[in-house]
Amino acid sequence: MKINAAITAVGGYVPETVLTNADLEKMVDTSDEWIRTRTGIHERRILKEEGKATSDMAARAILPMLEKKDIDPNEIDIIICATITGDYIFPATANVVADKIGATNAWGYDVSAACSGFLYALQTGAKFIESGTYKKVVVVGVDKMSAIIDYTDRNTCIIFGDGGGCVLLEPNEEGLGVIDAKLHSDGQGRNFLYQPAGGSLNPPTKETVEARQHYVYQEGKTVFKFAVTNMAEVSYEVMKRNNLSSDDVDWLVPHQANLRIIDATADRMGLDSSKVLINIQKYGNTTAGTLPLLLWDFQDKFKKGDNLILSTFGGGFTWGAIYLKWAL
Repeated sequence: MKINAAITAVGGYVPETVLTNADLEKMVDTSDEWIRTRTGIHERRILKEEGKATSDMAARAILPMLEKKDIDPNEIDIIICATITGDYIFPATANVVADKIGATNAWGYDVSAACSGFLYALQTGAKFIESGTYKKVVVVGVDKMSAIIDYTDRNTCIIFGDGGGCVLLEPNEEGLGVIDAKLHSDGQGRNFLYQPAGGSLNPPTKETVEARQHYVYQEGKTVFKFAVTNMAEVSYEVMKRNNLSSDDVDWLVPHQANLRIIDATADRMGLDSSKVLINIQKYGNTTAGTLPLLLWDFQDKFKKGDNLILSTFGGGFTWGAIYLKWAL
């Protein structure tokens, strides 16, 4: 019997502090109407607690998930953490998360693929299950984007928020779980959406700090054009590869970067808007956190056996889609 990696539990966490469009109007030259019409975002969450980081949001998502399933953290085999805002350059945030949740038997590592991080990590985690290597894999996508956002840059500060979610992967022999994935990357897109300084190419100096190069830089029009095309096409390709019609797809779980990109993806797949999951208005773009947050927010809508297409596009460029059958 073929073993699939099925999602058997979902968790999520967003900070309490809300940053509204009205708040941003007081910080940069923008307006609530401009932000809503171009992105669909009404507000986003910001982690303001002193001394709290990405790992804390991950732990706050994972622990209630395990408690609900009555699983001891010591039963977890591996933690894969998708993030671009790790607590440190090293060690990996997954390492810190394991300590904070008391998963003393788990090992883990981080996946850095910007907004595509959760899908990359989900596919990786699925392989550990499918191979029979592990029985319980936690995949978490989480980002504290406020740590790398310039709140004087109206092009980026309106888009991003903090938060994240997680899933538990376990073996399934009923044909449920991750069925197919199509993932891509193109490093030629790296200079259109990135953090210019802080790595080995441009280590931190007084000059890089003064030039505000430790914040996210985005060339919006270029990113939008690539995202609309590639996120829509890869989602359509996964459908066709698995002989799925628009009627067969129960839910599109799209990366929450921009409402127009989501609409273009749904149109390419021939999906009615009622099948498209959206929470961008509440959280903005939480980067690696958007997809698991959608699963967490809408889990009560899913039925066992539902066909889900998870789709994303991110800096790198990175993009991809995963087809899975819901197992809960």
